Amino acid sequence: MKGTVLHGPNDIRFEEVPEPKIEKPTDAIIRIAVTCVCGSDLWPYRGISPGSGPTRMGHEYCGYVEEVGSAVMAIKKGQFVVGSFATSDNTCPTCNIGYQSSCVQREFVSQAQSPYLRVAHADGTLVATREAPDASMVPGLLASSDVLGTGWYAADAARVRPGVTAVVVGDGAVGLLAVLSAKQMGAERIIVMSRHPARQKLALDFGATDIVAERGEEGVARIMELTRGLGADSVLECVGTGESMQQAMRVTRKGGHMSFVGVPHGVEIEGQALFFSHIHLEGGPAPVRRYLPDLIDLILDQKIDPSAVFDLVLPLDQVAEGYKAMDERRAIKALLQP
Repeated sequence: MKGTVLHGPNDIRFEEVPEPKIEKPTDAIIRIAVTCVCGSDLWPYRGISPGSGPTRMGHEYCGYVEEVGSAVMAIKKGQFVVGSFATSDNTCPTCNIGYQSSCVQREFVSQAQSPYLRVAHADGTLVATREAPDASMVPGLLASSDVLGTGWYAADAARVRPGVTAVVVGDGAVGLLAVLSAKQMGAERIIVMSRHPARQKLALDFGATDIVAERGEEGVARIMELTRGLGADSVLECVGTGESMQQAMRVTRKGGHMSFVGVPHGVEIEGQALFFSHIHLEGGPAPVRRYLPDLIDLILDQKIDPSAVFDLVLPLDQVAEGYKAMDERRAIKALLQP
């Protein structure tokens, strides 16, 4: 079969790769219904994250179970399933407190931009839908495998509750779905930092109440003005740069909660600033598996629709254009159809 391989900065190829096979009794093979390009894929694509030769790509997926290993009991052949970007047994002590993305047996998925995918720890990683979904629901279900699950974690970790004021730093797919998540959790005011008109519109559609286009000192000053000098109760950092982290910390009120879910690059936090910020911090790789059952139900029951973040649809063999469009910010997120 053919799959997506990164050969170096800006060099994505769709080329022959080995077909996945059952390697352990706990594995499953999935026929991919749809996959996509993630904002975090752009770090190695741009050469910011160092590579070590040709690398298979893709960690967001949903599709049909083609084969299961002899130890897989809960997942059955023919089911439609959604899985996290991090595999988990869902039984270890870390999984049991809801942090499946740090499972003691974790493996990071990295070959999903292909027609077929091997998923380790299938019983603990995959969640089957009640029935095969209508085609219109599939993009939303795909979003739940990472960007929606990550946006939901951003809102949960920042303790978004009814009546709070929330600030979302970042207008990529995760940031936009963090807006949707904060709205679902009852935030009264949602301020989004964005300079991109199309993304601003989608943020408003998802529930944002205010848009702040300023950055740096001006951005902080504008947030403080909107919050009467107090700062926000909940701040959701969804980028991962040093600037975005500093901006998020500086607009979190004393005693407030800040989450950070953007993959960090060039982030350094000075100890004195952190000490005197008096804020609660939580972040890291989103425990998507914790939220998947509820998110799947919300999507299938048509209570939320995260699919609007997919503003470019391409056949899988045109994956290189998906990366290019997202890198140039011509697309928020590229959906890939095998």
